Amino acid sequence: MSGNPSPPAGSTPGGDDHVDELPDDLDPSLAAGAYRFPDNSRRRVPAVTSVLIGIAAVVSARTAESPLVNDGLAIGGAGLTLFGLYGLLAGTRMRLDETQALVRAQQALGFPVGHASAQQVWRGLLSRPTWRVLAYSSEEPPRRRGLVLVDAVDGRVVEHLAEDNVEDFAERDADAAPAGEWN
Repeated sequence: MSGNPSPPAGSTPGGDDHVDELPDDLDPSLAAGAYRFPDNSRRRVPAVTSVLIGIAAVVSARTAESPLVNDGLAIGGAGLTLFGLYGLLAGTRMRLDETQALVRAQQALGFPVGHASAQQVWRGLLSRPTWRVLAYSSEEPPRRRGLVLVDAVDGRVVEHLAEDNVEDFAERDADAAPAGEWN
């Protein structure tokens, strides 16, 4: 077959290479400061809105004299009001950020922590904000691991578990493909 070979992937037929770029609003190098996890108390804003709309619906259903308004509006308004009240109760302000939760987790585990991650979860009927921290000891490979639940409101350690790390890193490292090759 004679003729011009097809251009390499990622280039245009005119010879200009095309490079993908992130828009300025998504460029991570332009981010200012550390990421701050949103506070749980933001739940109160829609909760107040739900309570106000629910009360307005109940009052409208009881005072309006229209064939279009019936008991369904009052029942829906009462339900919306109850849901909003629940949101107000569950919208507890977090006083502990993930960095402080990692410190509390290390204190509870009793070993020097290497790799660790914190995730915000909710527990209980009132959805109390809690940090779930997974941590590995600082040795390479890590010999210990632990899981800690830290209350994000008062900072107390709710539960913790520390154990020997049962993962077999030697087997994983032996099975790893050489750099640059896919299995």
